[in-house]
This record gives sequence, C-alpha cells and structure tokens, in this order.
Amino acid sequence: MRVHICAVGRLRAGPERELIDDYLKRFDRTGRALSLGPAAIHEVEDRKGGGMRAEAALLERAVPAGAAIVALDERGHILTSPKFAAKLTGWRNDGCGDVAFVIGGADGLAAELRQRAGFSLSFGQMVWPHMLVRVMLAEQLYRAATILSGSPYHRS
Repeated sequence: MRVHICAVGRLRAGPERELIDDYLKRFDRTGRALSLGPAAIHEVEDRKGGGMRAEAALLERAVPAGAAIVALDERGHILTSPKFAAKLTGWRNDGCGDVAFVIGGADGLAAELRQRAGFSLSFGQMVWPHMLVRVMLAEQLYRAATILSGSPYHRS
C-alpha cells in the first residue's frame, strides 16, 4: 500500500526536511516486507491567496484516485502508536492501494475536505505547526512499520 503525504506549503532544506526524509527512508525500508510503502510527499501551494477552499482543491488534486483519505485535524481521533499501526494494517488488508494523509495550511483544512476524508487523525488537542505535523506523521509511519515488523524501536 502506497502512502502519500499531501500537504500545503513547500518545505525548504533544514532540520524538518532532514527528519522527514530520514523517517520516510526508514519507513520504506521497514515497510517493504509488510507491503507498506513507498511513501511520497506531494506539496501544494495556493499562490493566488484563495484560502482554505483553494488549498483543499489543490490537495484533492494531489490525492491519487481511489486513495483512502486521512485528514490530519485536531478534532480527529487520537490513537496510540499500536492502534495507528493496526489502522494502517486494516487499510492494507482491505485492499487499499493508496492512503493519502492530507495536511492543511496555517488555517487548517476546509470543512468539505475534512468531511470527504474517511478518517481524521489528531496528534492531540493542541494545534501544531503544519511543518512539524509532517515530521510527526513521518515518525509515526516508521514507528507503525517497526511495530508490525516486531522491531524493538517501539517500547510500550
């Protein structure tokens, strides 16, 4: 199952980019034997200033056809890492070829896109900068793959 991170904004070179690249490389390596991955990042930018609706339209175009859509939103479900791993396994076992995690810009995701998502995921009730959400998602994807592979990376 291919994993897509569809996000508003372009991430420049720096520590966040390095962390994301490292965790996604680890995820791809660990997930391959589990039929998880590869992971890809799709960045979109609303250059015309259309707001959340314009960003949502760009994000929807970045989502592969037929993909399960997961909205990252503070109102979403808060999962433990093992439950997140189980969620990934469920999508994979249900024959989902692609899962797309959508991350909005500074104002979040438009309501229409949140409603279109089959699942909403939250990293807590606090609002996180969207660039850090990418890092946290990349790490959790890697952690999920290690949980499923039996690696000692995750200690509960």
